[in-house]
Amino acid sequence: MLALRFFFVCAILLICPPILIQAQQPYIRKLSTNCAVTNASTSVFGYACNGVNDTCQAYLTFRSKPPYNTVVSIAGLLNANATQLSQLNLVSENYTFGTGETVLVPTRCSCLGQFYQANTTYVIQSGDTPLLIANDTFGGLSTCHAINTERSNLTTDIYTGSRLTVPLRCACPTEKQAAAGINYLLSYLITWGQTVSAISAIFGVDTGLTLQANELSETDFNIYPFTTLLVPLSNPPNKSQTIAPPPPPTTSPPPSPLSPPPPTSANDHKWVYMLVGVLGGVVLTFAIGLCIFYLFFSKKKKTTPPTVSSASQSFEAIVKPGDKKLDIDEDSEFLESLSSIAQSLKVYKFEQLQSATQDFSPDCLIKGSVYQGTINGNLVAIKKMHGDVSNEIRLLNTIHHHNLIHLAGVCFDDGHWYLVYEFAVNGPLSDWIYYNALSSNKSLNWMQRIQIALDVANGLDYLHSYTTPPYVYKNLESSNILLDGDFRAKITNFDLARSAEGQEGQFALTRHIVGTRGYMSPEYLENGLISTKLDVYGFGVLLLEIVTGKHVSDLYEMVNKNLSEVLYDVLQEENTDTNEKLTSFIDQRLQGNYLPELAMSLVKLIDGCLSKDPSARPDMNEVSQYLSRILTASQAGALSVTISVQAR
Repeated sequence: MLALRFFFVCAILLICPPILIQAQQPYIRKLSTNCAVTNASTSVFGYACNGVNDTCQAYLTFRSKPPYNTVVSIAGLLNANATQLSQLNLVSENYTFGTGETVLVPTRCSCLGQFYQANTTYVIQSGDTPLLIANDTFGGLSTCHAINTERSNLTTDIYTGSRLTVPLRCACPTEKQAAAGINYLLSYLITWGQTVSAISAIFGVDTGLTLQANELSETDFNIYPFTTLLVPLSNPPNKSQTIAPPPPPTTSPPPSPLSPPPPTSANDHKWVYMLVGVLGGVVLTFAIGLCIFYLFFSKKKKTTPPTVSSASQSFEAIVKPGDKKLDIDEDSEFLESLSSIAQSLKVYKFEQLQSATQDFSPDCLIKGSVYQGTINGNLVAIKKMHGDVSNEIRLLNTIHHHNLIHLAGVCFDDGHWYLVYEFAVNGPLSDWIYYNALSSNKSLNWMQRIQIALDVANGLDYLHSYTTPPYVYKNLESSNILLDGDFRAKITNFDLARSAEGQEGQFALTRHIVGTRGYMSPEYLENGLISTKLDVYGFGVLLLEIVTGKHVSDLYEMVNKNLSEVLYDVLQEENTDTNEKLTSFIDQRLQGNYLPELAMSLVKLIDGCLSKDPSARPDMNEVSQYLSRILTASQAGALSVTISVQAR
């Protein structure tokens, strides 16, 4: 008998081997606290890239706690879209969650190297360690192993105030899972006392599917706090699933058994059949009546005149009778497109903006049609615009990232739109990097320049990888990068931005070539090809300006052909003992303020971004990680110099 069973099991394994690879990933078990583990097969570094897609929509859970207990703070910590996060959790964007409350977080999961991850950045606090960051700050959404991998080429210690890339644990469905109707994977943070079956029940998932997704079994199902459990989902999760149901009512003990019932007769069976028939007739009659009611109601609903949404009314309300109301009313699609936007944007009265800018006094004019103003004691930038601005407003209303300018509200008056932005007190980057008589007293050190470059890279990476749909910015130039009071960068002017069409790696075509000369990539200028690699090329030009202190037009004059030639002599010097070319290449105001080997690493990055072949350029996520390492190494180098000077 045993031999027969053994033969039967072997036959199944030979005939149906794909069943074994239905599992998505190995569960991490207790290894999350053992930071010395180096075995990648344990998933401590992240979930392996074994899914159908390299990029997918995924979901995380997070348990709120101060200071990460609001929609904005949680979205900022996990690099998520605050609007999508609030909608997913059925709360407003200024909502504060209760301590320990489960928060659903949408994220874009991407395959980077061997592992899936959703990257975010974190500013290291005093006393932080990789384990503390992974388990305490992020609750187990990352691991000390993954964090250490991101900084494997850096120093042993981590320094307070420096920015760290934190890979969040996420994954995409495998081919087997996709075939079974699984469209999303949720990285669920396990807490004390939970079981696989209980977590599966929360989201209405078969326990067997969850066990398979984590390479667990009915005989090996133990799970632990501060780890993630992948929950396979056919539909996006919703907030109602994370709210604990009320305890079941107490039940009275079952009645004591009575004497056995008498045997049933044929008449008893007839009575049962009659009862079933009557109940069936009632149900059938009710179903027919329900269908008739539905058909009647739907016809009546079609003849009902359309109503105006409150959002549309709010936009109409800001157009006074004497204004050029035809600019909106004649285009119903335009008004309709702004209806949803108005629900989450503040609509200012024109009188408020007049008061804020001293009736748009020339003294308040910043540049072009942008004015500085004060509303409720806060500085704002007010941009006067005309025409269809719905695309820019819609984009700015859906993106939420600290390196992208924040749109505070809008106003419409006399045929013009007024967009109210946060104010960046240090103005455009162009005022700080080009050396001239007007800006002779303005200069940025090496660390500030690298931080600004990293900020811009993070903002572009967010547009490319973490918005739905992805966007190509198309408008990179130093005047479109604003600096706040801490000299942190914010990308502005999104009027040229457009959604990236097609799948990743494909291109969109256009005959309408717009942009700033010098920043536009060769494939865009020559053939009208648009992809995220267009922004990568523009970023390479911007980084070249940041490092050299020269405007792109001056750099072109140096070679009369393409910018890659500007770097040629410097790169040829890499393996020599001298760095004369590098010294003359770097902005003279930076001399003695940087480490030559890090400057050479930056030159290599610029060269990669300026590649004529778009596919040879890195993506912005790679650029962000590269710059993050250079910044951290620069900080460590500066610290070592300070220590050596003090020791003398």
